[in-house]
Amino acid sequence: MADFYDVLGVSRQAGPEEIKKAYRKLAMRYHPDRNDSPDAEAKFKTVTQAYEVLRDPQQRDLYDRYGEAGIRRGAGTGSGMGGFNFADAFDVFMSEFGGGSTFGDLFQQRRRTGPRRGSDIRVRLRISLAEAAKGAKKTLRVRLLDRCERCEGSGAEPGTVPVTCSACAGAGEVRSVQRSLLGQFVSVRPCPQCGGDGRIIESRCGECHGQGRQQRDKKISIEAPAGVSSDDFLRLSGRGNAGPKGGPPGDLLVAIEVEEDPRFERHGDDLIHNLAVTFTQAALGDEIGVPTIDGESELEIPAGIQSGQALRLRGRGMPRLRGEGRGDLIVRVLVWTPTRLSSAQREALEGMASLEDAPPAPDTKEPGFWERVKQAFSA
Repeated sequence: MADFYDVLGVSRQAGPEEIKKAYRKLAMRYHPDRNDSPDAEAKFKTVTQAYEVLRDPQQRDLYDRYGEAGIRRGAGTGSGMGGFNFADAFDVFMSEFGGGSTFGDLFQQRRRTGPRRGSDIRVRLRISLAEAAKGAKKTLRVRLLDRCERCEGSGAEPGTVPVTCSACAGAGEVRSVQRSLLGQFVSVRPCPQCGGDGRIIESRCGECHGQGRQQRDKKISIEAPAGVSSDDFLRLSGRGNAGPKGGPPGDLLVAIEVEEDPRFERHGDDLIHNLAVTFTQAALGDEIGVPTIDGESELEIPAGIQSGQALRLRGRGMPRLRGEGRGDLIVRVLVWTPTRLSSAQREALEGMASLEDAPPAPDTKEPGFWERVKQAFSA
């Protein structure tokens, strides 16, 4: 297995925040909902596995001392990476960035007896930037396993009921005791007769064949809150696949994908718009209509503005998803130079050439283009 530090692209001296930042970047790159390549799922699992070890001080110490062997040793105490699969990897990701359940929840779910929980469903929701700014309510058609209407999810033929398993007395698990020189050992495993359900269906439903669920297309309404971005996930509890034999449904996990808007560049809650102006507008000043996410707004161009200088319209950017207020609209002013001149334009410019001042010397302290943009963001 590759070195976990190399997997995340961090040094062995990296701190928790650096490790988390590196993991987020790689997880978003390889997440199967955003990456269609055949090896995306495997890479997503690998980077999550590396992160799950390095984010835990005890696990990281074991790994630094003994490598992968130390992690396997740690698995015997209830931690470690034994049996780590894609479902675990996805839940780690949702726990960190999407408000999902924890590894403790997963462990309890696996050991719980009775009807099993249905699996989660992952879908992708594409919305425009304008919809992301205002919030959007969408309806998706999702193919899932829904509760059988004939048996109401029980799996038993109407008029009959499942019976308690005689092998485990409804516990769903059986215990075996082994004695050795070291003492008595008790092992617990799912009941082989009922498969851990604790019940046996003697007369199966003729519609779902005892599963208690059937595959069908279903329309599901999804509300994307204002301010979402392509890094966000929504979890709709209980909207996933129905569990077998009356088990509770899983969740619907919605990956948000915000389409690019040719008018803007998005940087967090701020938007950037490039505005082309003529030389006379830059020299004399003007009032120009500029697009915002809510519609057009008037912007005053001060006289003498330089190409690349940035102007700020406060509160005209994207809503803050987890806070109050909005970001800003940053307008980059770009002076447009005509490539073709009429005879009248050429004559006017030649007349002005004899009157204009020389440009500043190259060593002027006037900030450059990107420096002015940086100053506009920090203003």
